[in-house]
Amino acid sequence: MDIIEKCKLFVKNRLSDEKSGHDWHHTLRVFENALDIVKKDGSNVDLTVVKLGALFHDVADHKFGYSDGDRENIIKNAIGVHNLSDEQINHVVYIANNTSFSKGKSLETLESKIVQDADRLDALGAIGIARAFTYGGFLKRDIYNIEGDNDTISHFYEKLLKLKDLMNTEAGKKEALQREQFMVAFLKQFFKEINEGEKYEKSHRE
Repeated sequence: MDIIEKCKLFVKNRLSDEKSGHDWHHTLRVFENALDIVKKDGSNVDLTVVKLGALFHDVADHKFGYSDGDRENIIKNAIGVHNLSDEQINHVVYIANNTSFSKGKSLETLESKIVQDADRLDALGAIGIARAFTYGGFLKRDIYNIEGDNDTISHFYEKLLKLKDLMNTEAGKKEALQREQFMVAFLKQFFKEINEGEKYEKSHRE
């Protein structure tokens, strides 16, 4: 079993009880998204770093109380025994610690930009809608609260509909545009069904 397969098994086992939408299935989709972007936009990348960065990007996530140091230790313990250079290992750690939306960082390497785009694509489109409501339920958020903004529908405007304009790669941008259009259609229908079409139009313009 090579390093990628071993790390797949490690991450799958570690995320086996994850119920927030940041689970093994999400990780595997990000992995496949990243490979797809590499085929289109990343001919001069370290493919091993991209693969491992995608696999470890949500391990010990900060949303659940882990620190950058926690992730670094977990990643180094998991892949340090394999035949990788220190530069590659540190690059994987850099990706895991810096690709999240909340970090708000401008990334320095093409490998990290590819993984970030791959992760953001999984927050868009049909799967992005499903994950948004899964995460909202995990946090016990309302689906929609007309009197407040701590609800899942507000999350679309606070984060998800901003992702298209934050993509790094041309392949990521093209796919994000298509997926965002699906989300916009969903939101328009959602507000229509609750008789708040004007609110949708106002929110979308903002």
